[in-house]
Amino acid sequence: MRVLLIGANGYLGRFVADRLLADPAVQLTALGRGDDADVRFDLASGSPGALTRFLDAVHPGVVINCAGATRGGARELTRHNTVAVATVCEALRRSGCGARLVQIGCGAEYGPSQQGSSTAEDAVPRPGGPYGVSKLAATELVLGSGLDAVVLRVFSPAGPGTPAGSPLGRLAEALRRAMQASDGELKLGGLGVQRDFIDVRDVARAVHAASLSAAQGVINIGSGRAVRLRDAAAVLARVAGYSGTLHELDGPPGPPGLSGPSGPSMRPSIGHPRPEPDHVAPVAYPYPDGCGSWQQADVRTARDRLGWRPRINLEESLADIWMEAACRI
Repeated sequence: MRVLLIGANGYLGRFVADRLLADPAVQLTALGRGDDADVRFDLASGSPGALTRFLDAVHPGVVINCAGATRGGARELTRHNTVAVATVCEALRRSGCGARLVQIGCGAEYGPSQQGSSTAEDAVPRPGGPYGVSKLAATELVLGSGLDAVVLRVFSPAGPGTPAGSPLGRLAEALRRAMQASDGELKLGGLGVQRDFIDVRDVARAVHAASLSAAQGVINIGSGRAVRLRDAAAVLARVAGYSGTLHELDGPPGPPGLSGPSGPSMRPSIGHPRPEPDHVAPVAYPYPDGCGSWQQADVRTARDRLGWRPRINLEESLADIWMEAACRI
């Protein structure tokens, strides 16, 4: 089976590539913007016609799209997450290769959910920010394309390769600095949110399974369990061997720009000290994904249609995050 992987150098794409390369039945071709891609092509600016010609030449049986942007303004997110997917869908429609499309979506497409609930694929998406909106638009393009396609809505990925600027990456960096400075107290903020963390290697297994299956539509990929960020911080401190105290700065937010009985109207970012009340900073949430305080995936569809279950627990994921942070100079 020839597989065309788009975005092989990204956070998720690297692990998907490793998983596919380990399958002797797969012939992998990587398409991307980097010099080390087998074929250089920018989905955000390239034409569907050019991509169609390449598809007709390579004739893949499966196209996996792991490319996209997680940061930036609405225009940049739309270009990389929505326009790029429109290019892929149009190229596949024009091509004679008849390839199956596996699109990587995200849990942010759902937006906020009720505390204690598990979000299933039939939930009405209400993304709370431009990132989720751009990814939801891409999903709708895929579902309406008429292609043999599946969208994997990946919740909060964790594990090796976690970006240093992500919430878990910032936690690890704050711990590293505290241990380096022999600081016995680490002040952290924004730890009240709960997210469904899933290891990137489990995500790669799900992508592999989806590429081999006949499943269509949307499938959630998560652990099925929400974890409070403060609990993840405690586990991270334990695996790091940090013997100091984790001091949480969170309090109930008050009206913008005010302090008083309800406290300053801000949540300090992870690893940053709390400003004095007369130096109130803008609200800084650790998860700017528009999903509120709670998110947990219902993963029964992945089990039933892909034969997939998560294997790697959060402690192992966090240990790998810490190992990379500890080696950072």
